[in-house]
Amino acid sequence: MPRSPIAVVLLALLLTGCGGGSPPPASSPAPTSASAAVDDPPGTITCARLTQAITDATLMQPGVVDSIVAASTTADAPVADAARRLGEAYAAAVAAHGTADEPDAVAAVSAAAAEMSQVCVDSGLETAG
Repeated sequence: MPRSPIAVVLLALLLTGCGGGSPPPASSPAPTSASAAVDDPPGTITCARLTQAITDATLMQPGVVDSIVAASTTADAPVADAARRLGEAYAAAVAAHGTADEPDAVAAVSAAAAEMSQVCVDSGLETAG
């Protein structure tokens, strides 16, 4: 029974692709939390993100406050509490978008950021230049 040359080539390719003789290529290691920036003293990263957001006037941009709140998980209690209050004020401002309450809600975000900035100063974590 004659075999088609194409079938032979396909069979050869399939068999060489399934060979287990060679090890899989090495992959780069996944980044670990140890390679992330160290928050020492605790709250430094949180306060730096807040300072940057205030300087850049980006507090009301999506993701900015969430980033500050996320960084506060390693912060000390006063900074973490202030970040939580900032997050709550931001969530209320987003919910008030397009309503008569929006200006007051946005002002509350500014007030929470100012209060948190003072907490950072009081904690010795002011990073503004």
